[in-house]
Amino acid sequence: MRKWAVPTALLLLIILTFIPQHSPHLRANAEEASPADENVSPPKVEEGIGGAIPDALSTDANVAQRESESISRRTLRANAQKFEFQAEVSRLMDILINSLYSNKDIFLRELISNASDALDKIRFLALTDKNVLGEGDDTKLDIKINLDKEKKILSIRDRGIGMTKEDLIKNLGTIAKSGTSAFLEQMQKGGDLNLIGQFGVGFYSVYLVADHVEVISKNNDDKQYIWESKADGAFAVSEDTENEPLGRGTEIRLHLKDEASEYLDESKLKDLVKKYSEFINFPIYLWASKEVDVEVPADEESESSEEEEKSESSSDEEESEAEETESKPKTKTIKETTHEWELLNDVKAVWLRNPKEVTDEEYDKFYHSLAKDFSEEKPLAWTHFTAEGDVEFKSILFIPPKAPHDLYESYYNAKANIKLYVRRVFITDEFEELLPKYLGFLMGIVDSDTLPLNVSREMLQQHNSLKTIKKKLIRKALDMIRRIAEEDPDESDAKGKTDAESESEPDTEKKGKYVKFWNEFGKSIKLGIIEDASNRNRLAKLLRFESTKSGNKLASLDQYISRMKPGQKDIYYITGSNKEQLEKSPFLEKLKKKNYEVIFFTDPVDEYLMQYLMDYEDKKFQNVSKEGLKIGKDSKDKEIKDSFKELTNWWKDVLSSENVDSVKISNRLDNTPGVVVTSKYGWSANMERIMQSQTLSDANKQSYMRGKRVLEINPRHPIIKELRERVTQNPEDENIKQTGRLIYQTALMESGFLLNDPKEFASGIYSTIKATLNVNPDATVEEEDETEEEVEVETKEEVEKVETKEDATEGDLAKEEIIEDAVEEQSEESVKDEL
Repeated sequence: MRKWAVPTALLLLIILTFIPQHSPHLRANAEEASPADENVSPPKVEEGIGGAIPDALSTDANVAQRESESISRRTLRANAQKFEFQAEVSRLMDILINSLYSNKDIFLRELISNASDALDKIRFLALTDKNVLGEGDDTKLDIKINLDKEKKILSIRDRGIGMTKEDLIKNLGTIAKSGTSAFLEQMQKGGDLNLIGQFGVGFYSVYLVADHVEVISKNNDDKQYIWESKADGAFAVSEDTENEPLGRGTEIRLHLKDEASEYLDESKLKDLVKKYSEFINFPIYLWASKEVDVEVPADEESESSEEEEKSESSSDEEESEAEETESKPKTKTIKETTHEWELLNDVKAVWLRNPKEVTDEEYDKFYHSLAKDFSEEKPLAWTHFTAEGDVEFKSILFIPPKAPHDLYESYYNAKANIKLYVRRVFITDEFEELLPKYLGFLMGIVDSDTLPLNVSREMLQQHNSLKTIKKKLIRKALDMIRRIAEEDPDESDAKGKTDAESESEPDTEKKGKYVKFWNEFGKSIKLGIIEDASNRNRLAKLLRFESTKSGNKLASLDQYISRMKPGQKDIYYITGSNKEQLEKSPFLEKLKKKNYEVIFFTDPVDEYLMQYLMDYEDKKFQNVSKEGLKIGKDSKDKEIKDSFKELTNWWKDVLSSENVDSVKISNRLDNTPGVVVTSKYGWSANMERIMQSQTLSDANKQSYMRGKRVLEINPRHPIIKELRERVTQNPEDENIKQTGRLIYQTALMESGFLLNDPKEFASGIYSTIKATLNVNPDATVEEEDETEEEVEVETKEEVEKVETKEDATEGDLAKEEIIEDAVEEQSEESVKDEL
């Protein structure tokens, strides 16, 4: 009996090892391994796999074989403790995939974000207990990404805090426990969306690209466990006896779907990490392949072939070469593929540091990385700040050195240049709500700790915190622009500075910087005044323009007000196409004579701008080409108006067909007989030209917006005085009436308007020229000499005759050639007959 006791015990032990042990807590819906799967032999694994796997512990062939079987398994482990999700998983996944995640790429962002959170936790614990970090490689807080193209497996490994068995069941089942109905209600209410940011939601985005997921985790307080699920209603948890010990942390293995094979491409993974996780606090490595040149011993056959190809030279050279080849073994260079850990996030999150500790060179480098700008030009300015209060966030905003070429061509469809991060995880760069359109040229980053992480762009747009962030960003951006002007030595409005302070400024870098900004982005400031009523006064301070007193420099409204004459209540301006024309405008004659400053607005958008900018610092804006201009008072004004009343009434009757509202005595003219002004709220001459040049302009609709035209005359001009005398003598004289219309048309054109009938105006000018030259008004234009035309006709006839003669000559020559050919043929035939 003793003889058979030992073999019997061994047999029973072997049988027990093949019998699966079921836990009393198992649930019925878990999948069992099918017979077909059991018959499939596991893929072969190369021996010495420990050397092939980075940072792997030394292992034997049995461990490698068990790991291969674990990775290749597509069904849940038979000996694992299985659970059912409490909520309907199909409904849950529909919410996650269709409602929240419209972009599959973000699964990597979610996993890296979770890994970063786990590393943050272990680092926090290490502040009070350094022993939690362990020893050796466990002390390295990093994230590593590896991929297996043959098995279609993507793995993400971190050395974070790890999860116990209870944590795996609890954390990865959070969404199921909350219930899909409660989850939907929470989103629809628009309340606290932080529920969405819990670990479960971000983790389950992996099923966008994977059909089987394994989570291997090791916490300092528990053994190493495996969590696995196929998102089909069940998940399983078991103790990990197959994989190599992690030491501490978590490794997630994604068995990718066939349609997700693009995520096995190293360049794709690099792009995703650069886009979404470039500024994670911990280093992110990718097990990347690269080709290197390696020298290996050359084969004898190749040596012989190379020797045959060489041309023979002198015997001395051959002997020396032979000696060299004997002394040095021959080698050749081949390409060999190697693998190494490649760091993907080498750019540090500058915005998390104290602005006083960041150098200008670091800001420049960060800007070029952010803007993908590889030129050597530095940004014009930047602002780095931290906002505290109801919404806490950190931000850096940059002003690029140059405006994009299509900045205003695609103004309303331009893409935002602000990247939104939540806890250093990239969310999106398509939020138009972070900055208004007129500040769309700014580039920068906003990183908030209070916004929810795992929600779609559509849901985040409705978050109340965004309004607060936008308000603070606008204020900081305008302060940054204002600071450029204050620090620019060319801006003379830097008040309160002593000579010593101004000399100590770095003139070489800051001199002329605001002019450069204005030339690139000045139109955006004007558009901001039109669109942003709440910040209109702040933006008005940033306006720059040329004026009658600015010379070749730009001036501000504050400078204009400081130069205003005593008693001046209005800010005078005029609009037009360019400064040179405006300087010669008759509207400025009296103003320049009395030393009033007038602003030149030469940009087409200025016409729209001044419809919104009605006043500044309690000073009204007055267009000098419109009614309502007041330049002091003259005691003789009433007497002059009475003396010219007959002329003004006569002139209005003469111009009844010209749509002239009235004729008045002008207080703005000095050397010009007259000008045409418009009503205060109507279009100016410049605005009329702008509207008429529009592609889809409607002349009928524009007639309603045209202001009433008023002819203002200069009572001191000799032409006007003489005209008044002529009208007094004979008001019905047609020549006088024609002169009156001609003066009005000349004033209309000089005021910047387009003539309705240029032909009539030209005829009047020619009539005046005839009178000046004493040409008879009835004189006619001489007719052309008909004989010349006849000669031309004869010449044409002669040409035609010559052409016909040439054609006939050519025809005769052709006939002669045909006859000669026929004679030759006949002669040849006769010779043949004779032979």
